Amino acid sequence: MSEAEHIDGFHEAAFTRANNEADTLFYADRMPDSLMDIGAQTAVKALYQTSLPVGGVVLDLMAGSLSHYPEEAKFEKTIGLGVSNAALDANPIFTERVVQDLNKDSKLPFKDTSIDAITLCDGLAYLTQPLTVLEEVFRVLKEGSPVIVTFSDQFFPQKAVALWQALEPDERSRLVSILLNRAGFGELDTGEVVPPEDLTGWKDTVHAVIGRKPRA
Repeated sequence: MSEAEHIDGFHEAAFTRANNEADTLFYADRMPDSLMDIGAQTAVKALYQTSLPVGGVVLDLMAGSLSHYPEEAKFEKTIGLGVSNAALDANPIFTERVVQDLNKDSKLPFKDTSIDAITLCDGLAYLTQPLTVLEEVFRVLKEGSPVIVTFSDQFFPQKAVALWQALEPDERSRLVSILLNRAGFGELDTGEVVPPEDLTGWKDTVHAVIGRKPRA
C-alpha cells in the first residue's frame, strides 16, 4: 500500500487510514457500492442527468455495481474503474472495465485529454493520495470537461482517511474544492441536496462539487 501523500498545509497524517489492508482484500466480501440511501442515489442521478455529456466518453472512478447514471443517457463509451472485478462485472452500464486500486497505482491508464466527463461518487474519502489522483483526472479530461464529485455523510470508518472523518460535511466540500483547485480545476460549483422532511425513505444529504478543466 502506498504511503499517504503529504500535501502542503495539511497534517502529515491527514490522509492516513486506520485499516491499511489492501482495498482489493477489504472489498472482497463487500460490494464497494455507494452507502447512500435510495433518495440520495436518485439525487445524484438527477445531477448526472444535467451534467454528463450525452454521446461522450465518461469514466466512473472507484466504481462498483451501481453508478447512478440515467438509464436513458447514451454515451459513446462508459468506463468503470474500481477495485472489485465482480462489482464492475455486475454493473450493466459499463462498456469497458478496469480493475485498479488507486491507492496503490494512481496513474490512470488513459491518454491525455481523452475523457469527456469523470464521476467520483462516495470515493474521495478513501483516497490516500487524493491530489495525485485528481491531477491524473485533470490530465485525462478534455478541456472544458467536468469532474463531478459527490458524497453523503456515510462512509466506511475503517477505510476513510483521518482528515475526512475529522471534518464536518460542509468542511468536506471545502476540502474537495481545495484539492480540485490545486489539481488545476476552475469554475468550481458546490451544492447540496437535503432530504425533504416528508420522505421517510430519504435521509442522506448529498454533497456535490463540480470542477471543469479550463480551456487553453
